[in-house]
Amino acid sequence: MEYRFLGASGLKVPALGFGVGTFGGKGPLFSAWGNTDVAQATRLIDICLDVGVNLFDTADVYSDGASESILGAALKGRRDRVLLSTKVSLRAGDAPNDVGSSRHHLIGAVDKALRRLGTDYIDLLQLHAFDAMTPVEETLSTLDGLVRAGKLRYLGASNFSGWQLMKSLAVADRRGYSRYVANQAYYSLIGRDYEWELMPLGIDQGIGAVVWSPLGWGRLTGKIRRGQPLPEGSRLHDTAHFAPPVDEERLYRVVDALDAVAKETGKSVPQIALNWLLRRPTVSTVLIGARNEEQLRQNLGALGWTLTSEQIARLDAASAVTPPYPYHPYWNGQFAERSPIPV
Repeated sequence: MEYRFLGASGLKVPALGFGVGTFGGKGPLFSAWGNTDVAQATRLIDICLDVGVNLFDTADVYSDGASESILGAALKGRRDRVLLSTKVSLRAGDAPNDVGSSRHHLIGAVDKALRRLGTDYIDLLQLHAFDAMTPVEETLSTLDGLVRAGKLRYLGASNFSGWQLMKSLAVADRRGYSRYVANQAYYSLIGRDYEWELMPLGIDQGIGAVVWSPLGWGRLTGKIRRGQPLPEGSRLHDTAHFAPPVDEERLYRVVDALDAVAKETGKSVPQIALNWLLRRPTVSTVLIGARNEEQLRQNLGALGWTLTSEQIARLDAASAVTPPYPYHPYWNGQFAERSPIPV
């Protein structure tokens, strides 16, 4: 296993982490997209630990908290071998204060997560979304207090825009609060918006990307092909309207390119899509998910080899989208030789 620093922090994380959103099976469709129980979860975690995958990511809203509970039960007796990552701030109850990043909600949400996970500290806590109704100072002072109390070790954000993340970092620096070191973001060959603003921010501010849905919400699993209907049993039948949108022709262009590289390398389409992500700037860890052992072992096969520069260039070209103003190459290109990333 390859280990990387999480942003500018001193914490090392595996290049591939394991997202356990499929643990549980409770609640509405978006929060319960799997039904892995404790026994199944234990087996998947065994496989992960055997190959050095020691970061496990969940959230309080996954299966109404059951994902955290199952993860905690499956890790009983080996907490010291793993890094636990969870997320809070989305609505997790019906009461007025069961949502957001207020002091009231954060303290309660962290204590509940600790109980469900069966631990006394969380290695990485990420805010699941930006709360525009709570002052940033209130949010960050609360998180800093939880770090000082030993309940949290590192902080991150998720689904923030560039200005929201930068404002939070500026407040942390001004007040001397603990900083965000991770940004859990959607990023894939068919979802490259992350590169426009969040990647340059990550380079400048030392924020490591924790990539979610690296296979484009299931579109890059190798089961979708040009001119063919979605396969039977695909979760996209039920969840496509939740997914970040992608132009259909661009999707097929990317899949065609992945297929071509797959034939050259003998690797699978998802392995190639994951390997491409692992070479991108700021990426600290890519979260893979799996409902069974076969899926997990397939995804783990993304490690231990490297795409050629020519293959990467072809995938880049197939997945490219012209960014909007002011990220358009015309404007960034004026200082291309001074840019931290290719423009």
